[in-house]
Amino acid sequence: MALYERDYVRSEAQTTTLSESRVSFLKQTYLLLALSMIAAALGAYLTMPFAATIMKYKWFIFGAELLVLFFGLSMSRGKPGLNLFMLFLFTFLTGVSLVPLLSFLIGAGKGYVIGNAFLATAVLFGALSLFAINSKTDFSSWGKPLFITLIIVVIASIINIFLGSGILGVIINAAILLLFGLFTIYDTQNIVNGAYDSPVDAAVSLYLDFLNMFTVILQFLGIMGDD
Repeated sequence: MALYERDYVRSEAQTTTLSESRVSFLKQTYLLLALSMIAAALGAYLTMPFAATIMKYKWFIFGAELLVLFFGLSMSRGKPGLNLFMLFLFTFLTGVSLVPLLSFLIGAGKGYVIGNAFLATAVLFGALSLFAINSKTDFSSWGKPLFITLIIVVIASIINIFLGSGILGVIINAAILLLFGLFTIYDTQNIVNGAYDSPVDAAVSLYLDFLNMFTVILQFLGIMGDD
């Protein structure tokens, strides 16, 4: 999601030459994305019995996620094997982070919402990805505005931690859903246009888009379903 200034202009001959390699790149990316989701599900499943402990140390776990995302994946870039390990470690940790929310829903008798949220996210994500792949519109200029919006949303989220406003929370979650829906379009087209050097980096971007949309949809369907 940090690829904002790339030159995507290619001649017709270049596009034809690269088409097969791009298809291969896309297949590898979506395979890694699927495996990343499995790693996240495994992280949630294995640590579900320890939901109370995870809730207690959630900020430490979140800190570990950030370390792997910004340092582990960066340091392992271009190092086959190690970059895959960092990818799956990161996605495993994100699954662990979801345990308190998943545990709450299951305890409230709303475990079915988890499957519904995943299905809804998959349909939305798939539709946006297909749109980006087939669209003739150039979305490369979206990068900076989306990143600035992301910073604003993060700041608003931090402020709301102290305010505890339910209405503001709903607005922020709706903004997150819209924002990462647009990021899905932007990141997918970046992949198609050859902006990523590695399928691992591409998979991380798409996974973050999917994860954030899934979390918001899960909250909307589960926590707010009765209100």
